[in-house]
Amino acid sequence: MSAPAVAPAEAQAASELRRRLRQAGVASADDSALTRGMYSADASLYRVVPQVVARPQHIDEVHAAHQVSRELGVPLTMRGAGTSIAGNAVGEGIVLDTRDLKQIVEIDAEARTATVQPGVVQADLQRAAAPYGLRFGPDPSTHSRCTIGGMIGNNACGSRALGYGRTADNIEAAAVLFGNGEIGSFDARSGRAQGRTAEQLLSLAERNLGHIRTHFGQFGRQVSGYSLEHLLPENRWRVERFLAGTEGTLGTVLEATVNLVQDEPGRRLMVLGFPTVAEAADAVPHILGAGSGRLIACEGMDSRLVALVRGAGKRVPTLPRGESWLFVEVAGEDAPEILDRVKAASGAVGERLIEDAKEAAALWKIREDGAGLAGISLETPAHSGWEDAAVPPEHLGSWMREFEGLMAEFGLQGYPYGHFGDGCIHCRIDFPFQHGDPNSTAVFREFMAACAERLAAYGGSLSGEHGDGRVRSELLPTMYSSESLALFAEAKRICDPENLLNPGVITSPADEQGAGAGVVPHTESIRPTQPKADLPFPGMRMTHDAGDFGAAAHRCSGVGRCVAPKANGVMCPSYVATREEKDSTRGRGRILQEAMDGTLVHGLADPAVHEALDLCLSCKGCASDCPAGVDMATYKAEALHQTYDRDAAGSPKRRLRPRSHYILGRLPQWAALTAPAAPLANLSMRVPPVAALVKWAAGIDQRRGVASFARRTLKRAEKRRAASSPPGEAGLPDVYVWADSFTDHFFPQSGSGALEFLRGQGLSVEVIQKRGCCGLPWITTGQLDQARDRIEDAVGMLAPYIRSGVPVMGLEPSCLVTLRSDAVELSAVEDAETVAEGVLSFGELVTRLAEQARVELPDLTGVDIVAQPHCHQESIIGWDADQALLESAGAQVTKVAGCCGLAGNFGMEKGHYETSVAVAESNLLPAVRAQRSRDGAAQRVVLADGMSCRVQLEDLEQVPALHLAELLAQGAGRPGQEAGR
Repeated sequence: MSAPAVAPAEAQAASELRRRLRQAGVASADDSALTRGMYSADASLYRVVPQVVARPQHIDEVHAAHQVSRELGVPLTMRGAGTSIAGNAVGEGIVLDTRDLKQIVEIDAEARTATVQPGVVQADLQRAAAPYGLRFGPDPSTHSRCTIGGMIGNNACGSRALGYGRTADNIEAAAVLFGNGEIGSFDARSGRAQGRTAEQLLSLAERNLGHIRTHFGQFGRQVSGYSLEHLLPENRWRVERFLAGTEGTLGTVLEATVNLVQDEPGRRLMVLGFPTVAEAADAVPHILGAGSGRLIACEGMDSRLVALVRGAGKRVPTLPRGESWLFVEVAGEDAPEILDRVKAASGAVGERLIEDAKEAAALWKIREDGAGLAGISLETPAHSGWEDAAVPPEHLGSWMREFEGLMAEFGLQGYPYGHFGDGCIHCRIDFPFQHGDPNSTAVFREFMAACAERLAAYGGSLSGEHGDGRVRSELLPTMYSSESLALFAEAKRICDPENLLNPGVITSPADEQGAGAGVVPHTESIRPTQPKADLPFPGMRMTHDAGDFGAAAHRCSGVGRCVAPKANGVMCPSYVATREEKDSTRGRGRILQEAMDGTLVHGLADPAVHEALDLCLSCKGCASDCPAGVDMATYKAEALHQTYDRDAAGSPKRRLRPRSHYILGRLPQWAALTAPAAPLANLSMRVPPVAALVKWAAGIDQRRGVASFARRTLKRAEKRRAASSPPGEAGLPDVYVWADSFTDHFFPQSGSGALEFLRGQGLSVEVIQKRGCCGLPWITTGQLDQARDRIEDAVGMLAPYIRSGVPVMGLEPSCLVTLRSDAVELSAVEDAETVAEGVLSFGELVTRLAEQARVELPDLTGVDIVAQPHCHQESIIGWDADQALLESAGAQVTKVAGCCGLAGNFGMEKGHYETSVAVAESNLLPAVRAQRSRDGAAQRVVLADGMSCRVQLEDLEQVPALHLAELLAQGAGRPGQEAGR
């Protein structure tokens, strides 16, 4: 499993480069294996290991990095969020991550402009502009994390470019540091661009006016190459717009002023259905004609991608008849009339006007997740490459048929989707790359060449929004004449004569070898052809990846939803807290990939792996929020298992673990042993020296409080109740309750609340007295052999109850989710599936009983609820049933996004306290404080079913929380009175 060691000379060169950068003032220069591994890939096919990665904190550091690059002759590549699928954000020398250059310098509402640094995230700019009723027009699917600098680099477009234009169309001014060292400041409002570099570029255009006018800017999505049309006099010599789409090969944008447009919240969305994707494409010219230039978006979506979302158990709004759909968006008072014309002209077999904003958002989310969904849509991995070609929209139907014919000819599959109204098609394709076989790129190369040749016949562009990068630069001679290529090379010579900025992309300076010499071959450095290690004795079954841990790690394609600064879901709480790439799902995924098939990280036991995984909360947020279905909690468990329970060959062998693994990682075992003496144990923990010693022994941070053991477990209380009650009628109960270890030993009041509520409705309820622990703490600490034994015992115990037909309900969400998901990952026993499909949450059970008219909900009118869904439940089961119950009972519900930050043993462990608190401060604690300041509620309740969430709230904010079962029991116990605690 170990990878080849990095050559000493290479390591020494990287170390020296880091030293020179730091000496020049670039404080964050880093040449560690961890950082270089994370930045060796973007969202493309390519793996290119940089020598050094830096995150400049101010613009002066960008200048310093450029200077070192020129002095040492070392390549420099700029990077925003790293979501490029063309391979234009990876490079061999210095990679500069600009995300800390995130100042919004000014928003001029009157002029409708915003001046920003390059690292400003598009969604943050939208939030800043929203109070003025303005927005930045282009909105790529990665808008939650892509940077304005990155958008300029790629000339990003997005779903609404049809209405608002490309990034280039929205640049008003820019300050640029060229590769030749000159700083240019360009503002169209002050006349023709000035400066030596600008004058040379404009002179180049003036000498070639006829050629540029007839070969460039022929349609909106002609993004490939350099957009020389912006240098024409009729286009006002817009050097700053010319630089959009140059992919960092000519200069670095230091600051930009972009236009804002009036936000149109009254946008209307109509979905049109068609029998095939080609027929949807045929309809586009007619729709555009009927739209009279008023359409904001016209997006295509394939039914097979929608099916993936439904297959994952996620709700999809009702769609009209058809197997392919167009999402058409219009705004304005006359929007209904325009949509009527569009519908009449489309020839659609079905249509539906989406009037609910939540439904519209859900559909747009599927569209935004297209790249991640498409990557896992086929039996074999689907890859970027031929990703975003575009043709003039009038040719879209013909090109679509030809494109699908080419895929069939080469034995390939892919599901097209994309910006149909702009003629731009996205498609992930199952190229037959083979790990360890560089020759497996042959089909990829031949298919790309064939597509490029046929695309040229339609006057198309190799790239419609993502740029050429490493994947398409070699193909530019198919699209452009030698004269055009010579213009690219001359522009490169003017701006970057030493070929240091992102070399090998688009072009290189003209020299004796001719224009375009030195462009990187697009079959070079492809990650899926590199050797891949296997795990001879895996702990997890990796059921979604045919048992292949390496394939599971490679689910991460780099689209980067996990690096969004603000998240509405659970993923990725540690990144939200630290903003460090290593603490993102993507950063961890890259290091796991490097451990399996790279050269920097030597297997799963490598320190770099454990540094990357250290702040993973095992929240499972990525399992649902990541479009590619990355499950980092499972991968972390496997990595810990391989490190501590396997030797170098993978054979079973125990290594000494951290202390917390033996105590917190086996908490249910110690809780069962402590139960008879629980009052004494609780009393002893009130003695500071004893508490300090216990925390040290358990690896618990001394600042942490410790949950008290229940004076009487739920099982014991029920046993005593049964013994003192008259015998009931023989037969099966209406409900079985599984008392998991945490409910039984720490929060029996959750179980008591469930029993009180259900019995109060006239149901007979029985607590299962047999022992059965899901083994969750063993799983999260990677003690998988022992976890398997425990979960198989629990599964064997629960299966007969489930097969009886009586509902079996669990109360602790993390334990319930372990049975619903981890059980089948750990064990192949047939009963694991039975239990996973049969055990219910309290919310699911009550919903079922309410539908059967067997329970009546209490009146919670006037109750103000702040609810923290447990991250495991939100990610795997969902919290919709719970929320629907509360709202139908009349409660006002504020659902908190994200994780509470404790996450089982994570937040208790020494070294994690600060991150745990920071995660809590991201969403949960502000929501609780906001609730306190609200007026008008008859009762305020903080709802948290999970033990971790309740402990965190009590520890950090001294807020007691209720389980849903307790809340319903209290409400039902006092009819007509205020519900709550």
